[in-house]
Amino acid sequence: MARKANADSENPGRLKQIALTYKMTRKADPKVGLVVGGLGIVVFGVLLGVGFLIGHPIYLGILGFLLAFLAMAIVFGRRAERAAFGQMEGKPGAAAAVLENVGRGWTTTPAIAMNRSQDVVHRAVGKAGVVLVAEGNPNRVKSLLAAEKKKMARVVVDVPVHDIIVGDGEGQVSLKRVRTTLLKLPRVLTGAQVTAANDRLRAMGDLMSNMPLPKGPMPKSARAPRGGKQR
Repeated sequence: MARKANADSENPGRLKQIALTYKMTRKADPKVGLVVGGLGIVVFGVLLGVGFLIGHPIYLGILGFLLAFLAMAIVFGRRAERAAFGQMEGKPGAAAAVLENVGRGWTTTPAIAMNRSQDVVHRAVGKAGVVLVAEGNPNRVKSLLAAEKKKMARVVVDVPVHDIIVGDGEGQVSLKRVRTTLLKLPRVLTGAQVTAANDRLRAMGDLMSNMPLPKGPMPKSARAPRGGKQR
């Protein structure tokens, strides 16, 4: 009974998530409903027609329904992913959002380095080693990447370090291919080595933890208002 109740409570959540995904996808891809629905009808219709020709409409109809549902799910997933990347592309932190969804075995630390122009470098650690992913102006992020690679060389000497610049220019990786690029890197570390590398990098700290607190008197805008208590 408990398992059935849990399943019933999960199904509405999944259906709601699918509906929300469809609404978001339709904003960027208005034809998604027609394309997915049309594909399902064509696949089902073709197999059902073949079933009538060979004298097995029930069997081919069931098979057609299952294959139509599978084809619709695959096409919808791809178009939804394309729409999501289109909405994220060019926005600050888009690469970090992609890294967070790379999959199991990867540890992501966003914004380990940033400059005044808000060019930023993120870090992902997995069995392929350390991957530094930079987004921003290609000329400016190179200096950020070089500085971070020097830090990696001091902290994780025996771990390979890769770097990626997100963009559409020569030598860059588009946002939608960041995940694929990471997963294609050769796995050269064991699970224990990945854990050790993460521990050393965590001990080094990141941008936020190493950010110095401002010194000197508290600015007037941060002081208590005149109407408040004063000692």
